[in-house]
Amino acid sequence: MAPGNQPILSSTALQVLLYLNCWYFAAFFLADVLMFIYKGLLLPYPTSNLILDVVLLVLFLGLEILRIFYGWKGNLCEHAVTTAVSLFLLLPCITLSIYFLLLQTFVLRLEFLLGLVLLCFYGLQFLLSVLALSSFARSKVY
Repeated sequence: MAPGNQPILSSTALQVLLYLNCWYFAAFFLADVLMFIYKGLLLPYPTSNLILDVVLLVLFLGLEILRIFYGWKGNLCEHAVTTAVSLFLLLPCITLSIYFLLLQTFVLRLEFLLGLVLLCFYGLQFLLSVLALSSFARSKVY
């Protein structure tokens, strides 16, 4: 029991998954940057498409940092609104992940595999975030 005889509601599984997602997304981002360099040098990648994909990757990095930050703080502080913001930010992250998985100009096999693992992380985080959000919302007495 936490101080004041209140139960601890934050999800340990969600926190571990957010921590692992920090490291995995860093590896994903670095691998994608290196693969864009590879594709830009060796494949007939149109310059405008390459610029668009790099801009979307940087946008993806910013959204992912915000999503993990809000998920981390929302879970540890047992704050439903912050956790809901993290869930809301999960939607554009899933969309960008699907874009890099299927819709970019050239998709390498390694990118496809990395994107699938990232989508698995997102699916688990969605489920655990919804469970944590429901426990946070049920515990608040208005």
